[in-house]
Amino acid sequence: MNEIWKKPPITLEAYQAMVGKEIGVSSWHLIDQPRIDTYADVIEDHQFIHVDPERAKKETAFGTTIAHGFLTMSLLSIMSYEVMPAVAGATMGVNYGFDKLRFISPVRSGKRVRGRFVLAEAKLRKPNELQTRTNVTVEIEGEDKPALVAEWLGLTYFA
Repeated sequence: MNEIWKKPPITLEAYQAMVGKEIGVSSWHLIDQPRIDTYADVIEDHQFIHVDPERAKKETAFGTTIAHGFLTMSLLSIMSYEVMPAVAGATMGVNYGFDKLRFISPVRSGKRVRGRFVLAEAKLRKPNELQTRTNVTVEIEGEDKPALVAEWLGLTYFA
């Protein structure tokens, strides 16, 4: 469920005042083998390190299958919906891409991940267009190193 729609929106000024602050941490999301297999089917990437637990156990240092890096990245949307506030008057938000994205550690099948969000920038490009930069770290439960770190760009439009 997109939690953002359950929270009251905040003003643009209040949102911009959050720059430099941690906005929140999402709930944990399970990366299990059925999720990995479904993702592999969608993107047509069936490399054994993702979809063959027995072979991955024997032939890799991971000890099991691992999630596709892009699967972990794709969960940023739901994680952000859980923590990032809506801005009053916004009519649409779009993904503008990444200035930086690094896959730091593999996510083993059966692990849970969560996103930690810090608003790094929120500036008006036009009177009705807000560009944001959010620093995101996807943590792996019980591990020291994150799955990924990213500088995520977004555009929010106003009427």
